[in-house]
Amino acid sequence: MTPKVQTSPAATVLVCITCKSELGSAGAALYDALEARLVDEDIALCPVECLSVCKRPCTVALAAPGKWTYVVGDLSREDNIEDIVTAARRYAAAPDGLVPWRERPLPFRKGVISRTPPLVPTLTR
Repeated sequence: MTPKVQTSPAATVLVCITCKSELGSAGAALYDALEARLVDEDIALCPVECLSVCKRPCTVALAAPGKWTYVVGDLSREDNIEDIVTAARRYAAAPDGLVPWRERPLPFRKGVISRTPPLVPTLTR
């Protein structure tokens, strides 16, 4: 698995490839399915070893410079590929990364684990 490389993607989908299910490596399977699905999108895809949300696999994060980051769990390759693509598109289009709750696909309303503010330069005193 190699990250999808682009010069300046509108968003990055980080996929926990170590997420497991009773069927095996569900995270890696989710990554592979997204890799095929995001070929023509302005969205980068990056495998990560662990997002530390083992009780809520499969987990992805949506991130971009200057935007809020969302971590979402309880996703599956079988049921949520289009939900992830839709959420990533809407996230990419939002200037600050804040997608209104009603505009998120259902799994991105119910499965949010965290929302982290964008990094800002540290102020010195």
